[in-house]
Amino acid sequence: MANWTALAYLVSAVLFILALKGLSSPMAARRGNLYGMIGMAIAIAATLAALHKPNLGMIGGGIVIGAVIGATLARRVQMTDMPQLVAAMHSLVGLVAVLIAVAAIYHAGEQHTTAQRVELFIGAFIGAITFTASIVAYGKLSGRFGSKPLLFSAQHWLNLLLGIAMLGFGIAYFSTESVAAFLMMLAIALVLGILLITPIGGADMPVVVSMLNSYSGWAAAGIGFTLNNSVLIIAGACVGSSGAILSYIMCKAMNRSIINVLLGGFGADAVAAGGASSVQRPYRSGSADDAAFIMGNAESVVVVPGYGLAVARAQHSVKELATTLQAKGVTVKYAIHPVAGRMPGHMNVLLAEAEIPYDQVFEMEEINSEFSNTDVALILGANDVVNPAANVPGSPIYGMPILEAGKAKTVIVVKRSMAPGYAGLDNDLFYMDKTMMVFGDAKKVVEDMIKAL
Repeated sequence: MANWTALAYLVSAVLFILALKGLSSPMAARRGNLYGMIGMAIAIAATLAALHKPNLGMIGGGIVIGAVIGATLARRVQMTDMPQLVAAMHSLVGLVAVLIAVAAIYHAGEQHTTAQRVELFIGAFIGAITFTASIVAYGKLSGRFGSKPLLFSAQHWLNLLLGIAMLGFGIAYFSTESVAAFLMMLAIALVLGILLITPIGGADMPVVVSMLNSYSGWAAAGIGFTLNNSVLIIAGACVGSSGAILSYIMCKAMNRSIINVLLGGFGADAVAAGGASSVQRPYRSGSADDAAFIMGNAESVVVVPGYGLAVARAQHSVKELATTLQAKGVTVKYAIHPVAGRMPGHMNVLLAEAEIPYDQVFEMEEINSEFSNTDVALILGANDVVNPAANVPGSPIYGMPILEAGKAKTVIVVKRSMAPGYAGLDNDLFYMDKTMMVFGDAKKVVEDMIKAL
């Protein structure tokens, strides 16, 4: 039986790796998801088969309840709520790691080896930090806690002190197997998770989501060692390492330091140093009809989607607009910034939902060189990712790679108002002579453009 279980876990692990491979491309994402689901089903079945006298009623009941909740959420969640849903899922992974660790500690009569005590310590404290940090991230993304950073003096020193205390209690548990020391370590880790995320502003939430993804993977891997479960170790390591790589990519896209991410509070300097100007500057505004006329007479249009498009759920209308323009001989492409929206890949998923062809969607590195030869850049609800302030020394977002939409011959910006983006900065692009602002809900404005065309 042990050999069959090991073989099933190996097949599951291979399928998990293939799932990650599939998710690296929009065209293979559906297949990747299918591989992941099959791999998880095999892993669950193999685990149940390997259990000695399992309580199938309790286990089956838990699976059914979880499946019903998951299916209900999947059907009801809006695309704009996907980032906070992901953060909530990360919190559950962290909580599971903590509960398994506590159960292992209290398991009657069981002595843990040196390696197991290390694994319990690592898996438990990472899980605890992931749990509370993800709850705070969920609150910030959903607007329940506010998106602005919460700062106070000596914040980093307090985090350092708590980190040292957490390690101290962890070492005490390792040396003596003291349950009290283990619980104190967990309590400090739970508090530390909150303090690491509260100083982070809404503009940096995409990096937070990917970092919490990585944390949840490492927590699962650590607990996998404790349970001597190879598929949990492999799956956790895959999630942890891929999340860490994605976090590094996100940091580069936002000109952030990975060290600052790990310490917490990155982005706080940007918020403290920057702010929207209180002086009203002149800008040019127009109507949806004006914008339609300009685009209808252009040869090329590049659409830059942002969170405003997601809020308005305008992706299907944008697809219809593009189809209408293409019928008039206009070339339409889409430019995606790595951190557009509130989580990595947010805009890609929105466009895929509207069945926009993948060959029309381009990443920042691919499309930036084309803006100078583009007739119209249509910006839908994006702000910081097209802000030329990123090229100005001394700006809070200086050095952040942006979509060079300002190089297009004409820029059309659809926004509800002139309010700044998450970084709290005015966008000089909106005040250029070549820029026309069209105010209103993105979906309504795009629908009016379609009628005018």
